[in-house]
Amino acid sequence: MNLAFKDACHAPARFALTSFGVAFLLTAVIGMVGLYRGVVEDALLIIERIDADLWVVQGERAGPFAEASAVAADVDRRVAGVPGVADVRRFSQFSQQFDFAGRMRRATVTGVDVPADDGRWLTLIAGRWLGAGRYEAVADAVTGLRIGDRVTLARDVYEIVGLTRGMVDSAGDGLLFVVINDATVIAQRRTSEEIHLARAAHGSSGAASADTSSVAQDSKIAAVLVRLDPAADHARVRAAIARWGDVAVLSTAEQRDLMLNARLWKLRLQILAFTLLILLITALVVSLIVYTMTIEKLHQIALLKLIGARERVVAGMIGQQAALIGFGGFLAAIGVSRLIFPLFPRRVVLLPSDLALLALLLAVICAVAAFVGIARASRVQAREVLS
Repeated sequence: MNLAFKDACHAPARFALTSFGVAFLLTAVIGMVGLYRGVVEDALLIIERIDADLWVVQGERAGPFAEASAVAADVDRRVAGVPGVADVRRFSQFSQQFDFAGRMRRATVTGVDVPADDGRWLTLIAGRWLGAGRYEAVADAVTGLRIGDRVTLARDVYEIVGLTRGMVDSAGDGLLFVVINDATVIAQRRTSEEIHLARAAHGSSGAASADTSSVAQDSKIAAVLVRLDPAADHARVRAAIARWGDVAVLSTAEQRDLMLNARLWKLRLQILAFTLLILLITALVVSLIVYTMTIEKLHQIALLKLIGARERVVAGMIGQQAALIGFGGFLAAIGVSRLIFPLFPRRVVLLPSDLALLALLLAVICAVAAFVGIARASRVQAREVLS
């Protein structure tokens, strides 16, 4: 006879509410872990997909994903002449706010070197990739833009010709892809007041271009992406470029490490800290529930001992109750997670390995909770049934 199952059937409403209470705590844990995975996946999206062996960035800088970076306009041509280099592409990325349909929206403008970059690392869900011309854009669906929409960026009108899904930056803003020349114009465009300040700074009385900037920066190219020949010596090519002095050379692995362990380190640490806190609360709640259930059945436990039931029968009943609560809560948590997490504004990634680890941790929590209940039940004497 499964005494734990009989007890659950005796008070099904209370058992269901108890399981759902545990389920919501576990849902929070699953959400925090999924959010952590989503933040990491979003942050590494461009780095992992853009297919670059080396990143040539501004000298003594860590690259565009860690800090501001701007390389000279001719760096791509210089890099292309290095033996072992298969092809080079210019790259730029910056945040931009723009007005569309009467609302201010935000996107991360990403300049790609068309036609050298054919966009094969992107997954389009509608439309096409950028052509060789200008004033076209490919937007992620999270921006709210659709095929055929026209948006104004830096006084120029861009037509949306393609859509992606899931292409966002580390902050969750959708990516807006334009050709590199358009990205440079958008980044360099300045207000009229800044143009006047630039004139004053340079002592010019003539007409200033709308692209003139008071910032002493001759290029808005953040990095040059390098693909190497299969037979090339990576270390030799990297050393040859690094000798120039005005640039730094990073591998994809180094860019990934800088993003995770520099820019996102505090955010990742905070998410993991909250996850551990919720797990601790879950352990306390499950232990308290099992202990309370044990206290409520002290008379029945004493009666079992009076009729000759062994300690392992009582221990098995308490352990089974803890397992039922944990198992029911875990299944309910997965169901709730599948329903609500797709509605969240940030990506929540549920990996089977994470769910398996959480199930293992929950099993440990239930075992500890059962031990607390068993320890109390072991002190019950058979004669207490008469009291």
